[in-house]
Amino acid sequence: MSLSKGIQSAAAAALSAAMLIAVAACGTTDGTKSGDSSKDSSSTSIQGFDTSSIQKDDEIAALLPDSVAGDGTLTVGTDTSYAPAEFLAEDGKTPVGFDVDLSKALAAVFGLKENTVSSTFDSIIPSVGSKYDIGISSFTVTKERMEAVDFVTYFKAGSTFVVQKGNPNKVDSSNLCGVKVAVQTGTTQEEEVNKANEQCKADGKDAIDIQSSKLQTDVTTAVASGKASIFYADSTVSAYAIKQTGDTLETLGEDAGGVPEAVAIKKGDTKTAEAVQKAIQKLMDDGTYKKILDTWGVGSGAIDKAEINPADAA
Repeated sequence: MSLSKGIQSAAAAALSAAMLIAVAACGTTDGTKSGDSSKDSSSTSIQGFDTSSIQKDDEIAALLPDSVAGDGTLTVGTDTSYAPAEFLAEDGKTPVGFDVDLSKALAAVFGLKENTVSSTFDSIIPSVGSKYDIGISSFTVTKERMEAVDFVTYFKAGSTFVVQKGNPNKVDSSNLCGVKVAVQTGTTQEEEVNKANEQCKADGKDAIDIQSSKLQTDVTTAVASGKASIFYADSTVSAYAIKQTGDTLETLGEDAGGVPEAVAIKKGDTKTAEAVQKAIQKLMDDGTYKKILDTWGVGSGAIDKAEINPADAA
C-alpha cells in the first residue's frame, strides 16, 4: 500500500513544534488538568504534580536495602520520549510526566532524593540493579520480561493504532500485510507486529514493512509526515500524540488489551520489591496516586492494588 503524498507541510511543522515541547510505551487520556502543579519546574511551563508535601514513611523506608538507599538517592531509569508518561520539558533536559511524578512520590515516601535518568527504552531493564535502582518507563508486564526483572504494578493500559487524519492510505488494522508500520523498539507493540508479520509470510502475503525506532517521537513523526502509514503504541501515548500534533492524526479502531504496567526491579531483590509495593499502595490509599494521574489526564488507567509479579502477565 502506497503512502499518502498529500500531507500538508503545515501539519508536519505542527508536529515538529509540538515535539519540541513534548519530546516524546498504555489507557486513554482524559485531558490534562491544571490542579496540582510542581513548584520546582521554573525552567519549563510544563507542570506536574507537586510532591513536596509527601512525608517519609519510616517503616516502609526501612525495608529498602542499603544497595538502594545507601547513597540517599533513588535513581530511576526511563525513556523520556513517551509523553505523557515520561518526556522532556521545554528546556530539553528536565524529565516530566506522570511516571516521573510517581518516581518523585516514591522517593519522598522513602525519604530519598529522586534522580530520573534518560535512556533508550530497550536498555533500561538490562541496567536495573546496576545503573538504575529501579526502572519506571511504562513497562507492560510480560512473562518474558519477568524472567529478567521483578515487577510491581501501578497502572493499566491498552494499545492503539494511529493513522493520519482521515486514514488516507485506507489501512485496515486487521490486515497489515504489505503496510508500513511504525513501532518503538523493545515494546510489546513491536512484538505483536512482528508476530503479525510472521503470519503474513506464512499465508504467502506481502511482509509488513516494520519501521522500528528507538524513540516514540520518531514513531509518531513517521506517520504524521507520511513515511509510515500507521503506528502502534500505548493508548495514553497515542491520545497525547494526537493532541500534540493538532489533530494531524487519529486513532484507528478500538483500544486493544488492558494490561498492567509496572516498576521494574532487580530480579530476586525481594526487599526493594516489597518496599516499592508498599510505597505505591500507600500512595494509592491516601489519594496521592490518583491525583498524580488526574494531573496528567490519565486517571482512567488507575488501579487500586499494587502487586508484585502479577499472575496476569501478557
